[in-house]
Amino acid sequence: MALYLGTVFGFVRFFCLPLIGRFQDRRQKIQYIAEKYRISPLPDLMNTHEVAEYLRIKERKVYDLVRQKRIPCTRVTGKWLFPKHLIDLWVARGTAFPGGTEPAVPPPVVAGSHDPLLDWSLRESGCALAMLSGGSLDGLKRLVAGEAVMCGMHVYDPGADGDGYNVAAVRQACAGMDVVLIQWGWRQQGLVLAPGNPLGIGSLAELAATKARLVARQAEAGSQILLVHLLAEAGIRLDALDVLEHPAWNETDLGLAVRAGRADAGLAVAAVARQYRLDFLPLHRERYDLLMRRRDYFDEPVQKLLGFTHGEAFAARAGEMDGYDMCGLGRVVYNG
Repeated sequence: MALYLGTVFGFVRFFCLPLIGRFQDRRQKIQYIAEKYRISPLPDLMNTHEVAEYLRIKERKVYDLVRQKRIPCTRVTGKWLFPKHLIDLWVARGTAFPGGTEPAVPPPVVAGSHDPLLDWSLRESGCALAMLSGGSLDGLKRLVAGEAVMCGMHVYDPGADGDGYNVAAVRQACAGMDVVLIQWGWRQQGLVLAPGNPLGIGSLAELAATKARLVARQAEAGSQILLVHLLAEAGIRLDALDVLEHPAWNETDLGLAVRAGRADAGLAVAAVARQYRLDFLPLHRERYDLLMRRRDYFDEPVQKLLGFTHGEAFAARAGEMDGYDMCGLGRVVYNG
């Protein structure tokens, strides 16, 4: 099992899966005391003897699993160590479900919101995942329905706890599901404007004053949700603007509409403006996250994608695209 420790250790610190099996009386007492006083009955990193006892197998079998690369582990100064939460996840992934109740394997699709850097990474990493951009809320529905292995999303909810991104929507849609929300990056959102900004638009209010043609996004898109919030804060009604009849279904379509002169402005990320050589008026900094089932996190496609983000090619590409801050990539935002 290929583990990319930079991402994985940030991931597992937030996991708290139930302990496996039935313990003897002594261990049950230890577990009870640990839960009552919020202390860990076992170390976060177990040695070979401890993991063998935890899994109720012989140490020799542990070494066999290590040699076969079938168990999560890391080597520090010549000593094998086993992150406890990774072991719990490893066991959970191997659990047999009676009566055909095991969830179906979702198709290799990343649904949800379009992100230029993620789109590029899916192609360049060779992870065999395809992007299906239908908007954040559409992707959320598809993941819940088992129609996608991952959902990219940036749903703004200023009234929610925390920084107001994604968690409230995930809690509502994925109640009772074993999902995890992982940070992809922070992006700069703003108005993408025609080259040279011929209408001189310097704020949202000037969209109406200049009678600018605005290309919107579909209702399920995170950008459209954000636009509605930003307009409300500025005291502007969307129906008071000259909005094109047909929305853009992704960032690329929006940028092309402005570049081709079919629209004067639209809300998108800074990277789109750079790609199509358009003007850009920054308005908001947002967080884009990746939502997936816990069982899918360790599968090869997801690990290959996340592993790719640690390479020089990814760092260079992120630097070339305007408006990205990828310092927190891999941080667990929510663990359902």
